[in-house]
Amino acid sequence: AARAAAAAPPAPPAYSPPREVLPGQEPVLSQTPDGRWVDRSLPPPFALKDLRKAIPKHCFKKDTKRSFAYLFRDVAIVVGLAWGALWANHWAVWTAYAFVQGTMFWALFCVGHDCGHQSFSPSKRINDVVGNIVHSAILVPYHPWRISHRKHHSNHGHVENDESWHPLSKSIYDGLDGQAQIGRFKFPIPLFAYPIYLIKGVPGKEGSHFDPNNKRLFQEGEKRDVIESTVCFFGAVGAIAACVAKFGLATVAKVYFAPYLCYILWLDAVTYLHHHGADDDERLPWYRGDEWDYLRGGLTTLDRDYGIFNHIHHDIGTHILHHLFHGMPHYNLVEATEAVKPVFGDYYREPPPCPGPYVTGPKGRRYSLGLPFHLWKPLVKSFKEDHWVPDQGDGPLFYQAGGEEVGAPRAEAR
Repeated sequence: AARAAAAAPPAPPAYSPPREVLPGQEPVLSQTPDGRWVDRSLPPPFALKDLRKAIPKHCFKKDTKRSFAYLFRDVAIVVGLAWGALWANHWAVWTAYAFVQGTMFWALFCVGHDCGHQSFSPSKRINDVVGNIVHSAILVPYHPWRISHRKHHSNHGHVENDESWHPLSKSIYDGLDGQAQIGRFKFPIPLFAYPIYLIKGVPGKEGSHFDPNNKRLFQEGEKRDVIESTVCFFGAVGAIAACVAKFGLATVAKVYFAPYLCYILWLDAVTYLHHHGADDDERLPWYRGDEWDYLRGGLTTLDRDYGIFNHIHHDIGTHILHHLFHGMPHYNLVEATEAVKPVFGDYYREPPPCPGPYVTGPKGRRYSLGLPFHLWKPLVKSFKEDHWVPDQGDGPLFYQAGGEEVGAPRAEAR
């Protein structure tokens, strides 16, 4: 449950000393399981070192063999699914195949994601070779993505400097034409926007991931990496074109392009949900200037329960701790998150559990067999309401809705 700060029950002030807030920027309090109302936009009473101290040391250890085991599992499933669909060759099978294989493409992205964070292996060479191969296979330029994703992690929660699904300032929002508004906010169109982001960027953060001279993203010493991954990317495009020439467009569309669209849907939906749409209507804070710091920014992220997909996509839903300690291997994130919950205290947003049955696995861990339909509501609601933040103020700042139908002509143009 959540309510506006002004509507909190009589009690000591939820934040002290009182803060001056802009109109529409009042924090929304969240209710803890024991009935207290808390304001998580306040600076936390713990430091990053306190969290690190609470995490078992083995959680930071990178196991190359274990990482390759996950990769080989994913590749085996991808090959098996493609072979089975080609053998059955029935429209119903192809329909199911597109979603299931797209989910596995997303799992492969998560492997490359670990490589980009250098958590796949202690060896940088292994990380970068595997990352280039895996990401190129699903049409992601590994090094350019790695660099822009590093910028996202280094500036998470910062209005201007964050890179992934960052908020638009009011002035940028007001400057969007109807087409740009639809592309950014009209659900579900933004969930297919990732290739466009790679090619040309987004409003306020223009520039291509394929341009080694893109100074907004890349430093001078990173040009070689950008060119290397671009060559790998277009090598994969050439391989796909060769398959079209040999097997026909219809076959390649069924085997590759339909799953690719489902994978893009996964990628955009998951990355968006990790930074938007708190389930109890709490307003997630954003910061700039002196109000921002690495810990506060990281605490604006959300953990999610994706049910049966948690293990398939390598526990990417344990996102808060990943943002704070991005070099930690994915297979240790769940254990580490449980270890730091006492330190997080009220600052940890427990994700609503995915509805459905569970099975108990090793070490007593519960594995959900449910489907994450419960995430549909916060996803749709956020696209309707989270449009812009004020141009002024260091924060905490909160999203506001545009005030008129997305894509509608501006008043001055009517």
